[in-house]
Amino acid sequence: MKWYCFISLFLFLSVQVNAQIIISGTIKDNKGNALPGISVSLKDTYDGTIVDSLGNYKFTTTEKGELTFSVTGIGYKSYEQKINVSGASISIDVILKEELSELKAITIIAGSFAAGDTKRSATVLNSLDVATVGGGNADITSAVKTLPGAQQVGESEGLFVRGGAGYETKQFIDGTLVNNPYNSTVPDLASRGRFSPFLFKGTVFSTGGYSAQYGQALSSALILESIDLPEQSAANLSVSPIIFGGGYQNLAKNKKSSWGVNYNYVNLAAYFNLVKQTPDYFKVPAFHNGDANFRFKTKKGIVKYYTTFANSNLGLRRPDIDSAELKNAFGLKNINWYNNLSWKETLGNGWKMNLGLGYSTNTDNLLQELQNQQNQKVSLPSSVWAATKNFKLKSRQDLSQIKVVFEKRLFGISKLRFGSEYMYSVNNSNFNDTIVSKLKDNFQSVFAETELVITNGLAALIGGRFEHSSILGKSNFAPRISIAYKVGKGAQVSAAYGQFYQKPENNQIAYSPNLGYTKATHYILTYQKSTNDRIFRAETFYKKYQDLIKTVPTNYYYGVYNNSGDGYAKGIEFFWRDKKTIKNFDYWVSYSYLDTKRDYLNYPQELQPDFAANHTVSLVTKRFFTDIKTGFNFTYSYATGRPYYNFLYNRMDNKYTIADRGETKDFHNLGFSMNYVPSIGKTNPKVFWVLVASVTNVLGYDAVYGYRYSYNGANKQAVTPPAKRFYFIGAFFSWGVDRTQDAINNNL
Repeated sequence: MKWYCFISLFLFLSVQVNAQIIISGTIKDNKGNALPGISVSLKDTYDGTIVDSLGNYKFTTTEKGELTFSVTGIGYKSYEQKINVSGASISIDVILKEELSELKAITIIAGSFAAGDTKRSATVLNSLDVATVGGGNADITSAVKTLPGAQQVGESEGLFVRGGAGYETKQFIDGTLVNNPYNSTVPDLASRGRFSPFLFKGTVFSTGGYSAQYGQALSSALILESIDLPEQSAANLSVSPIIFGGGYQNLAKNKKSSWGVNYNYVNLAAYFNLVKQTPDYFKVPAFHNGDANFRFKTKKGIVKYYTTFANSNLGLRRPDIDSAELKNAFGLKNINWYNNLSWKETLGNGWKMNLGLGYSTNTDNLLQELQNQQNQKVSLPSSVWAATKNFKLKSRQDLSQIKVVFEKRLFGISKLRFGSEYMYSVNNSNFNDTIVSKLKDNFQSVFAETELVITNGLAALIGGRFEHSSILGKSNFAPRISIAYKVGKGAQVSAAYGQFYQKPENNQIAYSPNLGYTKATHYILTYQKSTNDRIFRAETFYKKYQDLIKTVPTNYYYGVYNNSGDGYAKGIEFFWRDKKTIKNFDYWVSYSYLDTKRDYLNYPQELQPDFAANHTVSLVTKRFFTDIKTGFNFTYSYATGRPYYNFLYNRMDNKYTIADRGETKDFHNLGFSMNYVPSIGKTNPKVFWVLVASVTNVLGYDAVYGYRYSYNGANKQAVTPPAKRFYFIGAFFSWGVDRTQDAINNNL
């Protein structure tokens, strides 16, 4: 009996073993890479396994008949196949396709440095980065100048990018153009931007090849996206020897709306008494700045309104270059009012809308006087050059605009965007109480672009923009295309091509109404690798300028222009940021090589423009020491010398000639800032406050930006900063929101 049971059991087990069928194979992606961890199974059974590190799998089943073979894994499209399970082993090799994902899909970055609160951003600079750039004094433009492509121009406001003049870079807030983004200033003195970096949650610095949604920027675009609702209600106070201000932000209890107001008063009288300035200020610069905002959530979107008002007054004297005894006195009064209303809404069925409205007005009252040693006005009617040194000029610029963008989700995560904008601008100039120009322009544009995400590693942006200006009576069409291809983990290659147009400056249109658009064609190739708090980026570019504005010499007057100018810019740039290698230490370094020449304005031939340096380097370092609750930030910037020229009009030959030329010495600037945060580590402090100190040009380098020449070219004066260094110290208090930990985390 025992032998009978044993034999029966043996025969039963043998039958069961023989009934098991082996299913095996490999699971890989479309590049042949193994996909470990992927699940393989027979649907509606318990039979299956997990793919190993080599991409192989193997399991057995006792099931029979027609079954469904299933392969699933996070980030990949599921795969199913009907199979007939009988007595033979089965081998199935599968190639899985990646699932398109907003988080994993490649982002096109050719020509753009993006920063913000979205996970897809290649974060380069955020608001705290701007605030903690050593010697930058929380100015957005100063911080952007540490990125590749931007030039170190210190005598004029604006961003000079890749061979482009300052007015060829435009700023946009929530999609609409900012007409006067910088405080008005006097000749040879740069001014800071009007807006605080903490107004914005996202920043895109495009050195070229930017989206068809934006136009009228020949070289570059700085695209800013404002914050939504504040975290909670809070009050703030700012105190320093040069600034006093405060504000309040109120968040509704349901956290669906907010409003806020701020005011700042700046007066440099006390500072100028301590730090002597080269110009003789007969009116010490004083500034009033106020802003207000409200924001509220809609059903599936948000409405945001921001307004700011600014008033400034200053006056200074300098020695007159055309005479040994006289002075040039320059006074400036400015009033600026800016408004921005935006509405973002998800409309359903894959549709989104972004509506923007803007209005701004800016008035500059300039007074230029020739004065004697007693600071009294002097008139020399017999002198040709003196007639241009006694005048009053009132200039007003008004801009109204509306812009709407619609977005439709296509297949996968691909998108179609299209829209239109309308801008109505009025520019009035009054010279010595006589109206010299009144320019009105109705500017219209339509644009469309398709963002095609073919795979998580391949994407393209294809679009175009059509524009028409009534004052020029001309239209243009600008095609643009960008592509990106993933070449490794966190690495991609991007390329961009685009045409860009810009209207001439208002003073040029006033004297030559038959002008047309200036044009630039961009070609960009980019490699970027971003992983583990490190970013490496290399980019090469070529720009072709066409139809630039040329000054046409005449025997009657000089203010005649045409579009016969041209030029080029080419170069290579590198960027490296590292937050990981050295513990608690953040740094980035950028390098730009620029080869550019232009034949424009009164240039007698194609020349390197006087705002362009061949080599530019920036090094930014930041370290916060928690033990002493203090952060230290250093920024070093270097640029090779820039060319300077003196062009004289030869009346006999009716042309401009180069009377003098040269190159300035190399530019150096070491900036430093520190922030002491005494409330760090305390539990429930009533007031959060930060003490900030900053200084530019720590080493006292004697910078020379260029030269100014007398009317006959016999004398020249160096253009230099008003003082070797700028110092700042201040205390910033906050009731309600603790920003101190943000300052630490940003530097760790």
